[in-house]
Amino acid sequence: MAKILRNKSRHSKIGEPDQRNSELTAKQKLLVDTLVAEGCTMEQAGIRAGYKENSARVTAHKTLRIPKVANYYATELQRSLNLSSHLALKQIRSLCSGAKSEYVQLEASKDLLDRAGHKPPEQHQHIMAGDFNIKIDLS
Repeated sequence: MAKILRNKSRHSKIGEPDQRNSELTAKQKLLVDTLVAEGCTMEQAGIRAGYKENSARVTAHKTLRIPKVANYYATELQRSLNLSSHLALKQIRSLCSGAKSEYVQLEASKDLLDRAGHKPPEQHQHIMAGDFNIKIDLS
């Protein structure tokens, strides 16, 4: 007979491992998700994740030191940055043409070209070794 698999709840209870990422507890996942999505302080994220108010900041810092939590945090932070990178590109483009200062336009243009892979040639300093004599006759 075929076994019937039932979908469990998408959200696990606090303290239990999350089904989508079985290595993290719901508190750990909520802590990281809150930090990435809202950009709040460690204390605020810890409280929202369900840690005690009087120790939320310390507990959040300790939790982020756990390798699996730190890896999840780095992954989610990278994903968030990738999703919002188009906004930064739009801003740089608008600065290239719309900034009041020519200096800002120049720097935005250089930054845009640099990000596209068009770097200016690097300047090299040439050093010559050896002895040379210079005689200056002022008579």
